[in-house]
Amino acid sequence: MTTTCNPIIERAAANGVSLDMRGSVALVRLCRPAKRNALNDGLIEALRDVFQNLPAEARAAVIHGEGDHFCAGLDLSELKERDAGEGIHHSRGWHVALNAVEQGRVPVVAALHGAVVGGGLELASAAHIRVADDSTFFALPEGTRGIFVGGGGSVRIPKLIGAARMTDMMLTGRVYNAQDGERVGLAQYLVPTGESLNKAIELATRIATNAPLTNFALTHALPRIAEQPADHGLFTEALMASIAQAAPEAKARVRAFLEGKAAKVQKS
Repeated sequence: MTTTCNPIIERAAANGVSLDMRGSVALVRLCRPAKRNALNDGLIEALRDVFQNLPAEARAAVIHGEGDHFCAGLDLSELKERDAGEGIHHSRGWHVALNAVEQGRVPVVAALHGAVVGGGLELASAAHIRVADDSTFFALPEGTRGIFVGGGGSVRIPKLIGAARMTDMMLTGRVYNAQDGERVGLAQYLVPTGESLNKAIELATRIATNAPLTNFALTHALPRIAEQPADHGLFTEALMASIAQAAPEAKARVRAFLEGKAAKVQKS
């Protein structure tokens, strides 16, 4: 089902980002295939607007790219001469948009294929789970082009692969293929070519069945706990655990398990 009744979503579609609902999963698609889904200001604003205005029924989201590539990074044809102050404000605008992905209401799965380059990798790193197919390749060419990441990549990407690997990618222009990218942590799942979207939808559909407060704790509290001193993290954990288990849905799920009505964990 395509969501067209919301003027904000309609405006986003005009700027290259479409939103479709598949049950409780929001499918967010980058729609600039002729430009390899390169990111311009209009598309970044559209991403911000879509993730800040997901339908109430959405409980998970998938972000993917139309055509042969997920996203080939910044649209360099729109690179403008900016002074330092203008550059800061421009970068901060990207931060708002990608924070809307990472820190929004629902978990986000990125379905990756083809180029995941530069700003495309920054966008992918804002998702909570990344699924790559065999056609995927990862790169950060900013270092060889005389520029620097500006969409949050210097914060998010080292958390996935470490600062040393990111430094290597930017200093040397190193490109990771899908297999090596999954091995070092740029993706959590690797599937055959053409299957990343199906796998991402499968995962998002499963995630959407979780208790919303548990999903919120995993996407908002867990990253913060990981960065806190141990004692602070344990205190935050205790608070979040007590809040999550107090929710009526959590009580019902635990009760169902104790009564033998819920599935037990099985070896896959």
